[in-house]
Amino acid sequence: MTKRPNLLAGEDLPPEPVQKRSLEKRARLKTAALCLFAEKGYEATSIEDMAERAQVAIGSCYQHYRSKRQLLLALMDELLEKLSRLDLQPSGSGFPTRPVSAWRGEGPKDVRAGLRAMLARAFSHDLSYLGAYRAWQEAALSDPGLARKQRQMHAWTTGRVEAVFKFLHQMPGARPGVDVSALAHVMDHFFWSLLAQAAGMKEAELNQWIDSSTHLIYHALFKDPG
Repeated sequence: MTKRPNLLAGEDLPPEPVQKRSLEKRARLKTAALCLFAEKGYEATSIEDMAERAQVAIGSCYQHYRSKRQLLLALMDELLEKLSRLDLQPSGSGFPTRPVSAWRGEGPKDVRAGLRAMLARAFSHDLSYLGAYRAWQEAALSDPGLARKQRQMHAWTTGRVEAVFKFLHQMPGARPGVDVSALAHVMDHFFWSLLAQAAGMKEAELNQWIDSSTHLIYHALFKDPG
């Protein structure tokens, strides 16, 4: 699996603060940006808005980020870092830690439960960055540099999804002849699209989407019992 893209490479960010007070200001700026990006989008959010929401001086903003674009990149890079640390191997009784050749008699309910638990873990990390991804989608439409980074980002996440699907496809009961790479490409774009829409969803609705995603993936990869 390839290393995650570094969205901050070549962006000439100001030096990382070391003092506790400066670190707290930076954290408040990030929180304010996430909220404002979710509420207003990228274009309608200004550095002044972020400073007011974070209760810091405008000058302090520029000590941490040279522009709202840099702040957006920092937030999305944080999201990728969290995703890179996320264990995407399905877990649960349906996915025991023993060789594939020994996986006999695992029930479809167990497999589904493990798959759903994996998707729920992934979305629990993503949801706090809903505002950043909404702003990212908007900004990438008119910023070729961000669009290029977005392609790198999607290539990396698609690769991670494909690795999971290849793992699942080795299990007993898998459908022969599945184009795992194409399925991973489609589902990765679906996951990012769902993340973009999740800001307006209630928890119950999001859970329904996760259930539907589990159903889709399971039936794409596995034959129906009997």
